[in-house]
Amino acid sequence: MEEMEEELKCPVCGSFYREPIILPCSHNLCQACARNILVQTPDSESPQSRRASGSAVSDYDYLDLDKMSLYSEADSGYGSYGGFASAPTTPCQKSPNGVRVFPPAAPPPPASLAPPPPPPRNACLTCPQCHRSLVLDERGLRGFPRNRLLEGVIDRYQQGRAAALRCQLCEKAPKEAAVMCEQCDVFYCEPCRLRCHPPRGPLAKHRLVPPAQGRVSRRLSPRKISTCTDHELENHSMYCVQCKSPVCYQCLEEGKHSSHEVKALGAMWKLHKSQLSQALNGLSDRAKEAKEFLVQLRNMVQQIQENSVEFEACLVAQCDALIDALNRRKAQLLSRVNKEHEHKLKVVRDQISHCTVKLRQTTGLMEYCLEVIKENDPSGFLQISDALIRRVHLTEDQWGKGTLTPRMTTDFDLNLDNGPLLQSIHQLDFVQMKVPAPPILQLEECCTHNNSATLSWKQPPLSTVQVEGYILELDDGNGGQFREVYVGKETMCTVDGLHFNSTYSARVKAFNKTGVSPYSKTLVLQTSEVAWFSFDPASAHADIIFSNDNLTVTCNSYDDRVVLGKTGFSKGLHYWELSIDRYDNHPDPAFGVARIDVLKDAMLGKDDKAWAMYVDNNRSWFMHNNSHTNRTEGGITKGATVGVLLDLTRRTLTFSINEDQQGPVAFENLEGLFFPAVSLNRNVQVTLHTGLPVPEFYASRSAMQ
Repeated sequence: MEEMEEELKCPVCGSFYREPIILPCSHNLCQACARNILVQTPDSESPQSRRASGSAVSDYDYLDLDKMSLYSEADSGYGSYGGFASAPTTPCQKSPNGVRVFPPAAPPPPASLAPPPPPPRNACLTCPQCHRSLVLDERGLRGFPRNRLLEGVIDRYQQGRAAALRCQLCEKAPKEAAVMCEQCDVFYCEPCRLRCHPPRGPLAKHRLVPPAQGRVSRRLSPRKISTCTDHELENHSMYCVQCKSPVCYQCLEEGKHSSHEVKALGAMWKLHKSQLSQALNGLSDRAKEAKEFLVQLRNMVQQIQENSVEFEACLVAQCDALIDALNRRKAQLLSRVNKEHEHKLKVVRDQISHCTVKLRQTTGLMEYCLEVIKENDPSGFLQISDALIRRVHLTEDQWGKGTLTPRMTTDFDLNLDNGPLLQSIHQLDFVQMKVPAPPILQLEECCTHNNSATLSWKQPPLSTVQVEGYILELDDGNGGQFREVYVGKETMCTVDGLHFNSTYSARVKAFNKTGVSPYSKTLVLQTSEVAWFSFDPASAHADIIFSNDNLTVTCNSYDDRVVLGKTGFSKGLHYWELSIDRYDNHPDPAFGVARIDVLKDAMLGKDDKAWAMYVDNNRSWFMHNNSHTNRTEGGITKGATVGVLLDLTRRTLTFSINEDQQGPVAFENLEGLFFPAVSLNRNVQVTLHTGLPVPEFYASRSAMQ
């Protein structure tokens, strides 16, 4: 019920409607609020003058609004506002829509003391909801019907509310009502009563009661019967179909509805109630869908929050991993710098040590030579002078061979190449490459035909993740393991060679470089219970002639030629017939099953790829790998029918002629993939019949077993 409250509040004052009137645009207004927003327009701007000047008119001119004028204040039962010329003397309240609203004034004085002023001309009322301008006629606001039904709904709503009554004039959070004015029909809190309803002047005569008593008085006040707006003494009794409004008998006799189609008020009431109920059913479904959608959106909010936390954690972990890798590389590079540092120091220190020793030796030699020079013994000097001269020259030469050049530079010949890494860091960004969402199987496009299944799928509508391909999987038709049957970019695939009368489960998933999506929902497919097929021109011998949509075959050669059916069988029970359309000169056509690579230019059964019964007009034989067995009396003629029954559950092959079994079970222990096969020459023409039930002779035998 709380959601309905906005429907029960006036768009001008923001409170529950009081004496609501229905505007021609179908919106509602409190009668007092409608009075407060009346506007007097100059004659040049009135709709009448606009029509006279040929200018555009309002959308509601078709409602005869040009006949309206102001509703006089004397008729309204409310105090005068000085013909809209003077400011109101009572406190005013501002509505949520920004319209100034004045509380109801005291009842007017007797007519003898205050005669009603003449109504202003060209008064307009603008609907606050659709902003359509309406011009009042001589009846004023009385020209608008009272919405008593809305009043009843408001009464029931207020009676049903368990909360305390609130002030109707508080701007923001309404306070609890302290009193109710019976004349104004307004609940006031104490501050609003002192401000808007002072106990002086005309308001001093108003009766203030407790809120609870005011609620009871509202509930017990009798609801007035709706009367005609044109004839106030007449009740509504009929409904005008053209004007879509209730009317009275006087309107039908002398008013503008006299020539209109009318219907009984009660019947139209029931009809419109039924129409509204039907419309509500559809709206109820939409509301239910909206509630479910809101639940979905709220779940999305929760999921977004959870995904955001998870994604942030993943991002932090990835960045931390990059930082850790950079720190490890930093440690490795620092280690190399330290090694280079130690190497340089070692080389320089070694050179310092070597030069120090050499310099000490040189200095000692120089001091010794100086002392020798000081000696005055010529013979003694000459004995050692040559040797000293050689030592001095040798020592000098040793200092001149790069000894005084540093063996190591002070610069570090290392330059960190961080440009590519910085560029990669600057280019580090998110890419829309996530695991695809599960595909959706399109049920309306998935189907089976014979032992083939066609499946179609698509990505979810809101998915923007790139998909590189799909993987379609089917089980074995017996509830076994799934296996891949298609991998590719297409969104539709037909799978052939399935088992007849089997139930398959299918599912599909999408993939891209990031990974593989979850599986779609599993779809269950049922292959045909019986096989419908025709002869296959693609695998037949070139001499075979086809007709009747590849159901009828003959040959243009006198030699036997082989033709296969389009469908192969590896599981289940299958039966088909061949009718003899033409049989000349007693040939030996052969009927049976064969592998796909059977010989096509020899009688069926000549090689080990075929299992057949060949028959003439008197008898038949079974043949496999050129071995003839089980000669049986009874042949074929034109119009005869040869039946072939392949039971791969029991792994047997049985033949019949004209619905009677021909000989014993022809072959046993059959296993693999078999295609229906026929060999014939130009003297024979046969027609294939498929999709047939198991013959009675075999069904009865199976039941006995």
